[in-house]
Amino acid sequence: MPQKDPCQKQACEIQKCLQANNYVESKCAAVLQEMRRCCARYPRGRSICCSGFEKEEREREKPKAASEGIPPPRQ
Repeated sequence: MPQKDPCQKQACEIQKCLQANNYVESKCAAVLQEMRRCCARYPRGRSICCSGFEKEEREREKPKAASEGIPPPRQ
């Protein structure tokens, strides 16, 4: 039996918050931050719920790495 996703609870909380607030992300900043904290606790790929947040993090790292002269990671 597959292991339960460790950040599934936070992902569900995001969905509930977005639905309750007509999908206005700014009104769900606290639950989004909780999701980011959860994702940061686990290695990349451990939580399928974190895949979008991991992509967001990689995109944020690209300009920073380029400005520091660091080549992009191989995929």
